Amino acid sequence: MKLPNFTNFEPLNQLKDQMGIPRDSYGSFPQVSEQASPSGAALPRAFILLKSGGRLDLLHPQPDAWTDEDLAIGLSRTYRWGGYSKWDLPLSVAQHSLTVLALREAEGPLTAREALQELLHDATEALFGGFDPIAPLKPHLGPAFASLDSRLQVAVDQRYRLPAWTEDSYARHKHADRLAAASEAYHVVGWTRDEMRSSLEISLDPLGEDPLVAPADIKPWEPWPPRTAMTLFFNRLTQLLDRAKVDDSLADLAKRFSLLPPQTRSRYNHWPSGSSLTDTLVYVEADDGSQSLEGVIVDGQRDEDGAFDIENIFTVFTTHSNADGELILCNGANCHVEIL
Repeated sequence: MKLPNFTNFEPLNQLKDQMGIPRDSYGSFPQVSEQASPSGAALPRAFILLKSGGRLDLLHPQPDAWTDEDLAIGLSRTYRWGGYSKWDLPLSVAQHSLTVLALREAEGPLTAREALQELLHDATEALFGGFDPIAPLKPHLGPAFASLDSRLQVAVDQRYRLPAWTEDSYARHKHADRLAAASEAYHVVGWTRDEMRSSLEISLDPLGEDPLVAPADIKPWEPWPPRTAMTLFFNRLTQLLDRAKVDDSLADLAKRFSLLPPQTRSRYNHWPSGSSLTDTLVYVEADDGSQSLEGVIVDGQRDEDGAFDIENIFTVFTTHSNADGELILCNGANCHVEIL
């Protein structure tokens, strides 16, 4: 197949014009400084004005330049498969991202940051300005495009404190991403199974059942309207960020618990690990409102599912009144207990 001449790719050429780069050059974008040039001329800028009113400079992206709602809006209006589908609407990257997360969570529980890593794996496409080129096109956009995408990814990683991919986590992610793509090619775009293999070189079989619960009046695999995609993506992102805050608190408590004398720690049956997958963070307040604390349960009775019985007696490790930590015996029957 003869590929087109990408030196004539107009969106990229327009960006190069703004930056003073020759149209036939695929070199790296110039580094952007906060300072003016020695001549006093303004340095290249490529601003996007977001709904929040924030400005995202694509050439010097800052992690605080956008809001979570800005990102959700951008992903809901960024379309996969070149913007085409057999349905009335194209498939948004927001819906695709939720699909990939659902596939990974079906394999087993993820920490909050691991789930965020899956949900935000295509976040740069929204920040770029809603541009999601089909995969075979990307290598032909040159190192300038790759450099810009890399800068945006660094900003996303810093903003959401995403963990680095391990060999295993990346392999699992790519399988889920490719399985989602195979299913989209068949159910959303309309490629036949034979065409998927011969033309797209997709070897995975598409799923039968949509891993996402379809919103009201929407069929399985049907692309969602942008507002629906934005809302559902934003809600899931908010939930995971709230979980991540809990994990951050648990990690700090686990670190401080590990500094207690060994003979003290040995008295308790559940040493905190720093993850909400295994630890229970609680807010405890006396019925009369006289005392309250936030901490992690380290001992107590459990129910048949293995969860701590917060209606009974349990022990909490907390740094509420002592930065080094202290252990408080609580009686759930005489307190208001909320699992955070």
